[in-house]
Amino acid sequence: MTVRLIVVLAVLFSTIILPLNVCAAELPPIDETVKHLQQIYEQTRDFQASFIQETTVKSIRKTDVEEGMVYFKNPKQMLWDYKKPKAKKLIINAQNAWLYLPQDKAVYTQESDKIFKSEALIKFLSGLGKLSDDFTIQYAAPDAIDKNGNYLLKLYPREKGASYQYLEMTIQKDDFHILQVSFDDVMGNATVLKFPGLKMNSGLSSKLFRFQPPPGVSVFKMP
Repeated sequence: MTVRLIVVLAVLFSTIILPLNVCAAELPPIDETVKHLQQIYEQTRDFQASFIQETTVKSIRKTDVEEGMVYFKNPKQMLWDYKKPKAKKLIINAQNAWLYLPQDKAVYTQESDKIFKSEALIKFLSGLGKLSDDFTIQYAAPDAIDKNGNYLLKLYPREKGASYQYLEMTIQKDDFHILQVSFDDVMGNATVLKFPGLKMNSGLSSKLFRFQPPPGVSVFKMP
């Protein structure tokens, strides 16, 4: 699995959506919602959470579930530390990205700028991008909020050749934190990542985002 693919699969967030029809008059203008969301993530120094990732392969109707911890630190630093069912780590800092698969005794590495330039959502979460520049955004229809009043958005990437048609995003109504992001890839495979217990600005150390391949592993440089 390439670094690019694992990044795309990794970027998705918490709580199951239970939609509820609402009148459009109850919603703030979409530009206002996007502005608040952008401001929150520009002001965020770091965040961490546990996660449960569900990936459904359409062709065989099989869903794989993985669990772990995720850490972000602005700018350009993140760690996805998978614990179950198999350990693996995706580490990204300003210089490099590594995908470490301990059971395979393999490390895949790539220059991190290639990821930040190619993945709009990663760029946004890492404090580099602006949602309105990278996506066309609208409220989901016909259900624009969930049962708790949180906002449901659809984000259509402006970049050509994106690996998904659109992202579905749930935004916390009170603090504009991202609760969930989900998407289907071009093959119809669905991915959802749930993040309970999100903690913002806890003072994560940059040492967390450094990686040295352990002895005895094969290192593969990705284009």
